[in-house]
Amino acid sequence: MRATYIKDLSKWTSEFTFSVPVSVRFSETDMFGHLNNTVTFAYFEYARIEYLKHINLMNSWLDSAGDTIPVVADLQCDYLKQVFFDEALAIFVKVNTIGKSSVDIHYMAKNEKGDIVFTGRGSIVQIGRQTGKSVSWTEEEKAQFVNEKIK
Repeated sequence: MRATYIKDLSKWTSEFTFSVPVSVRFSETDMFGHLNNTVTFAYFEYARIEYLKHINLMNSWLDSAGDTIPVVADLQCDYLKQVFFDEALAIFVKVNTIGKSSVDIHYMAKNEKGDIVFTGRGSIVQIGRQTGKSVSWTEEEKAQFVNEKIK
């Protein structure tokens, strides 16, 4: 494994408890018939949002009267195997580290055979809707991340 954010692959993979299914659509493939390399980031977004809903963090961000929103600060993907049209994938999401106003999230995609086809990581930062400046996690928000990580 060449991804620098993965020190021990076995331990790393065992820490994932949440995933969402996706099926590769024809429009997501390139002229060679395999998944376009930009699509993985849309899969990460979908899985991240479903994960944040799962741990009950999306509601306040979706409230137009809410004060904070999450923004992606960085995002990367490491491709391990080719993926083709109509393949069924499971996109796994987990919290790696929690900062003052950020969280480092890791991703893993597996095909139906259980092979890891791509991995990724990225940080999101909670910012003020009006100010655009980072806003610290509340103790309750931190607990939601931590409780999910412990499961």
